[in-house]
Amino acid sequence: MSESATASAPAKTQPKAKKNRLSSGFFRFVLTRFLLIIPTVFILVTIVFFVMRATGDPISAAMGGRLTPEELQRRIHAAGYDRPLVVQYLDYLGGLLRGDLGTTLTDNQPVTTILTRYGAATFELAFLSLIVALIVGIGLGRLAARRRDHAADASIRVFAILCYATPVFFLGLMLKLVFAVWLNVLPPSGRSSFASDMQFQRLVSPTGFYIIDAFQLGDMSVLVDVLRHAVLPALALGLLTAGVFIRLVRTNVISTYTSGYVEAARSRGVSEGRLLSKHAWRPAMIPIITVMGMQIALMLAGAVLTETTFEWKGLGFMLSQYLKQRDFVAVQGIVILIAIIVAVVNFIVDVISALIDPRVRY
Repeated sequence: MSESATASAPAKTQPKAKKNRLSSGFFRFVLTRFLLIIPTVFILVTIVFFVMRATGDPISAAMGGRLTPEELQRRIHAAGYDRPLVVQYLDYLGGLLRGDLGTTLTDNQPVTTILTRYGAATFELAFLSLIVALIVGIGLGRLAARRRDHAADASIRVFAILCYATPVFFLGLMLKLVFAVWLNVLPPSGRSSFASDMQFQRLVSPTGFYIIDAFQLGDMSVLVDVLRHAVLPALALGLLTAGVFIRLVRTNVISTYTSGYVEAARSRGVSEGRLLSKHAWRPAMIPIITVMGMQIALMLAGAVLTETTFEWKGLGFMLSQYLKQRDFVAVQGIVILIAIIVAVVNFIVDVISALIDPRVRY
C-alpha cells in the first residue's frame, strides 16, 4: 500500500512541475522578445539619422535657397550641425533618451508636439482600416474556403488580387470619384466638417481621437459627421490589407479543412458549418495573426499616401508636407515613432502567437 502511494505521488506532482516550467519559459520568451525591441529601434534610429545626413545638414537642405550664405552658416553653427557627424549622432541619442526629438526647421515646433498633435489621427485611421480589413478579409476568406473552386471562390480571389495590387492612392481617388463626386453621399476629404471642428474647440481636454471626442461632446450629429468622413480613407487603406487577409484565410482554412482530424470529425457526422467554425478556424488563425504585425507596418506606410489623398491631417500627411519642405528633423522624428510602433506591434503579435500556437517552444 505504501509503495503504491509513493508511486502515485510523483504522478500527481509531475503536471504541476511541467506547468511551472512552461510558465517560466513563457516569461523568458516574452522578456527576450521585449528586449529585442531595444536593438531593433536603435538600428532603425541609426539608419534614419545617417540617411537623413547623406545630403548634408538639415538646415542647408530646408533653408538653402531662402537665406544668405552668412545667415545660413550662422544658423548651422547655432544648431551644431558643423560639428563632426559622430558628435551630432551621440548628441541626438542623448536627446532621444531625454525624450527630445529636436525642433522642426520650417515652423520651429518641437517634434514631440507634432507627434502628439497628429498621431491620434493616424492611429484612428489605422484602427478603422484594420476593422475594415478584418471584416472583409476574414469574412470573404472564409466564404472562399467554404465555396472552394466555385464561382464565388473565383470572384473573391480576383477581388483579393485587385485589392492588393491596386495602389492605395489610385483606389482612394476612385472612391472619391464614385462616392463623393458622382453619388455625392460621402465627403471627399478631411476628418470632419467645419461645424464639427468648432464643436471640438469646446472640449477642455480633447484626445485627438475624433470618435472619442464626439462621445465626449455627447452630440450624435458630430459622431455621424466624423464617421462619414472616415469611411472613404478607411476603405481605401483597409481594402489594401484585406486583399492579403482574404488569401491567407482562404489558404489556411482550406489546409486545415482537409486535415485528418477534420476528416475524422466529418466522419462522425459533424456539420460542415461546425467543422469550419470549431475545428478548422482556430488553427487557421495562427499564421494570420503572425502576418498581421507585418500588415500593420504596411498599413502605417500606406497611411502616408492615404492621408495625403484625403487630406486626413495625421502623421502621414505631415510627413509628406515636411518631405516637400525638406525638413529632415521633423521627418526623422516621425519615422522613428512609426518604427517604434511597428516594433511594439510585432512584439505583441509574437506574444499572442505564442499563447495560441502550441507548436511554439519557449
